[in-house]
Amino acid sequence: MTDAPAPTALKLFNSLTRQLEEFRPVHPGEARVYSCGPTVYNYPHIGNMRAYVFADTLGRTLSFKGYKLTHVINITDVGHLTDDADAGEDKMEKMAAEKAQSIWDIARHYTEAYWADVKALNIRQPAHWSIATDYVPQMIEFAKAIADKHCYELEGGLYFDTSTVTDYGALARAKTEDGEGRIEEVEGKRHAADFAIWRKTPAGETRQMEWDSPWGRGAPGWHLECSVMSEALLGFPFDIHTGGIDHREIHHPNEIAQNQAHSCSDASGARIWMHNNFLIERSGKMSKSAGEFLRLQLLIDKGYHPLAYRLMCLQAHYRSELEFSWEGLGAALTRLKRLVMAIEKLKSVDDPYEGFGDFTDPSEDFWTERNRAERANPTHRFADDMIHHKLSRAFANAIGDDLNTAIALTVLEDAIQKGSNNLRHELVERFDGVLGLGLLTLARSDLRIRPKAATITESEIEAILTRRKEARAVKDFATSDKLRDELIAAGVEVMDGDPLGWDWRLEA
Repeated sequence: MTDAPAPTALKLFNSLTRQLEEFRPVHPGEARVYSCGPTVYNYPHIGNMRAYVFADTLGRTLSFKGYKLTHVINITDVGHLTDDADAGEDKMEKMAAEKAQSIWDIARHYTEAYWADVKALNIRQPAHWSIATDYVPQMIEFAKAIADKHCYELEGGLYFDTSTVTDYGALARAKTEDGEGRIEEVEGKRHAADFAIWRKTPAGETRQMEWDSPWGRGAPGWHLECSVMSEALLGFPFDIHTGGIDHREIHHPNEIAQNQAHSCSDASGARIWMHNNFLIERSGKMSKSAGEFLRLQLLIDKGYHPLAYRLMCLQAHYRSELEFSWEGLGAALTRLKRLVMAIEKLKSVDDPYEGFGDFTDPSEDFWTERNRAERANPTHRFADDMIHHKLSRAFANAIGDDLNTAIALTVLEDAIQKGSNNLRHELVERFDGVLGLGLLTLARSDLRIRPKAATITESEIEAILTRRKEARAVKDFATSDKLRDELIAAGVEVMDGDPLGWDWRLEA
C-alpha cells in the first residue's frame, strides 16, 4: 500500500473578508479555534446543535490535515440577555426565577443536557470547556484596561464607544446591510451600536450572579466574555473563531471591537471568522420562545438515531440554509443504514479481495508513474494503490474546499465499494474520522430506536412478523393482511421487500 497523497491545501471562507482564504496557521503546525457555545438557560434545539456539528467537522478536518488542534467552546452561564442585542432580562436569572431554582442549578442542569447532545452527535470533546463565571476577575481587568480610551459610564453600567475603533461592524457589513437595526436603544448612549461592557445591578434589586467592580456591583456584558476567554486560552491572534450566522451581525462585531481596543491595533483577535447558516423549520418550532421546540431528544423519542441528524447536516454545506423535515431526516436515516450495512458486510467477508470492485480508469494519471507492463496487467496490490491514491485525493480535495462534506460523503460511499477489504476499512476509518459518523462501531441494531410513544414490545412485533411470514409462505394472504393491519394499528410500519432488509419500524 502506498502512502496517501500529501494533504491538499485547506481553503476556508472568511466572513470578515467575504472570500475563500488558504488556512495559514498563526503558529506553525498548530490550529487554535474558538467556538461560541450555548447560554445554558434552556435545552439546545437542533438548530443550535448544527453549529457544533459544523465546528466539530472543522476541528476534525484540521486534525486530518495534520495540525495539532486546540479547540475551545465556552459555556455562557451569566450575562446573556433575552435579546442578542443587549436588551431584556438576563436569560439565566429569568429562567431561575421561572423555575424557582438556584441559577447555579439551572446552569448545571442545562450544561449537562447540552453535553449529552454533544455526546449523542459524536462531537469530539474540545481541549477546554470555558465557563464564563470562572473568568469574571479577568473580565473586570480586561474592562479596566480599555475603559479610559474606549468606554463611558451610564446609569446602567459601562458602555463601549464603537466610534473609538477602526471600521466597526465590518464583519456584519452593518453600514450597508442594516446590521445595527436590532441594537437596544438606551438613553444616554452616544451611538446606536454602543454596547454594554458591564451591567450594574439596578438599585433595590439583587441578582443571584453579581460581582463588585469599579462601575458598581453587577455582571459582565455577554460580548466581553468571549474576548476574555479566547485570549486567555488561545492568545491573540488565534486562528479561527466560529459561531452561528446570527453572531455575525452583533455579537462578533462587538467582540472584534473589544479585541481591537485591548490590543491597541486593528487586529480582530482571530484571523478567520466562520459562520454556519440557519436550520430552517417551517412549522415555527425552532424558537425556544414557542414553548415546545425541536430538541435532539424529540428526534430520538420519535425513533430516529441522533447520527441521522448529523448526517443530515453533513449533506448540506455549512454556509447553506438547511431545511429540516421529518421526511428529510428519514432519508438521512436510510442513507446511514445503507452505510452501516455495507460496512457490516465487509466485516463478514474473509477473502480480502472478494467483491474487489471496479478499479480501472484510463484517465487516471497515477498509472503514468508505473511501467507499461504493470499497467497492462495490474495486480490487486497495484490496483489498491490506484484506488487509494484517487479516493484519498478526492476526499482531501472535497474537505479542503471549505469543508464540502456533501462531496466528501459521496467519496466515502465510493470507498466502501472499491478495492480490497483491507483498503476499504482503511479508507472508511480515515474518511469517517473527519465526518464523525462512527461507522466502524455503529451496528444496524443501534439504528432501530424504539419511539417513546410505542406500547408494543419488540418481541411482540417479531412474533407477529414470524406468523405473518409463515402465512405468506403458504399464500394465506387473508391472515397476512390481518396481521399487517394489527401491526399498523399498533404504530408499526411493515416494509415488505425493503432492500435494506429492515422488516419494520415503529412510527411515533
